[in-house]
Amino acid sequence: MSDQEYTPPTVWEPKESGGKFASINRPVAGPTHDKALSVGKHPFQLYSLATPNGVKASIMLEELLALGHEGAEYDAWLVDIGEGDQFGSGFVEINPNSKIPALVDHTTETPTRVFESGSILLYLADKFGELLPGEHRARTETMNWLFWQMGSAPFLGGGFGHFYAYAPVKLEYPIDRYTMEAKRQLDVLNRHLADNRYMAGDEYTIADIAIWSWYGQLVLGRLYEAAAFLQVHTYDHVVRWAKEIDARPAVQRGRMVNRTFGEPETQLHERHDASDFDTKTQDKVGQN
Repeated sequence: MSDQEYTPPTVWEPKESGGKFASINRPVAGPTHDKALSVGKHPFQLYSLATPNGVKASIMLEELLALGHEGAEYDAWLVDIGEGDQFGSGFVEINPNSKIPALVDHTTETPTRVFESGSILLYLADKFGELLPGEHRARTETMNWLFWQMGSAPFLGGGFGHFYAYAPVKLEYPIDRYTMEAKRQLDVLNRHLADNRYMAGDEYTIADIAIWSWYGQLVLGRLYEAAAFLQVHTYDHVVRWAKEIDARPAVQRGRMVNRTFGEPETQLHERHDASDFDTKTQDKVGQN
C-alpha cells in the first residue's frame, strides 16, 4: 500500500487491503461455510469473544447471577472472529450481521435470538428487572447514555483503534482525525462524571456496563496500547469511575469469559458453570 494521495475510481472494486483483519473483511453478508452452533444445558446460550462489545453480555449475565437470578445461568461458546467463526451458518442464523456477541434465550416458547450488544443488555435488563431504572426520567437517562455508546464507539474502535493500532500503514490524517474524536468523547464523559457517580446518576446500570467496556478499559490502559498517546490519566473522573466498576467481582468474571488473550489465569475460553472460573482458566486446564 502507498501513503500517497488516493483518487477513488469511478466504481469501487474489492482488493486485498492488508492489516490484522484483512482475511475476514468482505463486502457481502451471509455464511461462508456450514457449521451448527453448540447448545448447552442453561437457559441462555452466549456466542462471543471478549472484545469490548463481547464482554458487555458476559458482564451483564454475571451481574444478574450475582444479584441472585439463577435463571440467568448461561453457557458461553467461543466465536473466534480471526478464524471466521462468525460466518458459520449457525451463527449467521442468529445474527445475520455476523458480529459478536449473540445470545439465544431458550426460556421462550420458540428460542429468541438477540444480537447487537446494546440490544442484549436491554433484553436482559427488561427480562430480569435489573440494572435499568423503572422511574421514567432515570430510565430515559440510562437509555440516553446506552445509545450514546452504541453511536460513539465505532469512532473509537473502527476509527481510532483501527488506524492507530491495526492499519497496515500509519497515516497521519486518519489518526489525527479519530484521535480528536476519541479525546472529545472522553471529555464528554469526564464532564458528566464530574457530577455523577455513574452514568445515570447514583445507580449502576446497563449504561455503565456498555460504556465501561470501551471507555473504562481504554483509560485503564487495556485498549490499543494508547493510554500515553491519549493522555487518559487527565480524564480523572472517568478514571475514578472506571476503577470503581473494574473492582466489581461480576465485571472481573465477565471480562474472563471467551477471553483468548492476556495472562493465562484471565482466560476462560468457554464458560458452562460458575466453578469454571476456578478450574478451567488457561493456567489450569493443562493441570487437569
